[in-house]
Amino acid sequence: MISYYSENVKVPNIRRRDVSAWIKKVAALHGKKVGSIAYIFCDDEKILEVNRQYLQHDYYTDIITFDDSEGDVISGDLFISLDTVRTNSEQFATSSERFHSPYEQELHRVIIHGVLHLCGINDKGPGEREIMEQHENEALALL
Repeated sequence: MISYYSENVKVPNIRRRDVSAWIKKVAALHGKKVGSIAYIFCDDEKILEVNRQYLQHDYYTDIITFDDSEGDVISGDLFISLDTVRTNSEQFATSSERFHSPYEQELHRVIIHGVLHLCGINDKGPGEREIMEQHENEALALL
């Protein structure tokens, strides 16, 4: 089950049924099944609070993924700062977004980024960021 919540912001205007089907498809491509995934859309202040409280990090970020996966079933809570997504979409905008606005494209990238973490793909070590970006791009092409 995939759920969508918000704190201090409105839930973004996404096609939830389509996005949920897409998430399940991407998970299946990585040999995983979707258990319980909760997306919590929030503002920068909330994500900073979560980052400080649970990770002892004192900075803003676009997504924080809490992984509760077991075996081949992915589950977790994913906090997404819509403020940071918007800022990043303005910074990273390219002319390749033919079907979505830069904001929608960035939001979908962050949504699937968290799922890819739940699938076991990391982005902090040497060379891992490039692998994550490749998987993100492959997933976005399926949307």
